[in-house]
Amino acid sequence: MCQHQPPCPSADSTDREAAHLVAHHPEQGWSLLCNGVLLFEDTGELLPDGQVIAPHRARATAAA
Repeated sequence: MCQHQPPCPSADSTDREAAHLVAHHPEQGWSLLCNGVLLFEDTGELLPDGQVIAPHRARATAAA
């Protein structure tokens, strides 16, 4: 799918979010990466094979 050189990380790679944006729709809360991953603003992901990756945004901790 990716035509970039060097190629973007594949959808099953741990660094898949580093792929180039193909479409960005912040008003709808999602972006499509060139490796076929749908990345949602809550940091959840939908992989091309249908696998769902739960949101993994780092949680802010309150300072004491």
